[in-house]
Amino acid sequence: MATSPDTIAFFLEQLEGRGVTARKMFGEYGIYAGGKIVALICDDTLFVKQLPEARSYLGTPDEAPPYKGAKPHYAISADQWEDADWLWGLISLMETHLHLPKPKARKRKG
Repeated sequence: MATSPDTIAFFLEQLEGRGVTARKMFGEYGIYAGGKIVALICDDTLFVKQLPEARSYLGTPDEAPPYKGAKPHYAISADQWEDADWLWGLISLMETHLHLPKPKARKRKG
């Protein structure tokens, strides 16, 4: 089951004006903030990496892989997204504690 466009629209509406974007990838969505991928939305569920700070923020979160073969992440169902301030708190926490991706090495000619 793929994520519904309505789900992504609701998620982005909750975080409107905060610089959060979604990019379609591997049939689902990557969530970006501050130039970093901070979460995934797969099968209408928000997934964040298992950071100690995220566990503290979430309490006792559900764990599941966002897609087959992935490491477990914390899973946050869409019904928990109703509180926009809570959702922004989670996304901004992930942005703060995740690193920017390493730049890809340039291939040498010759």
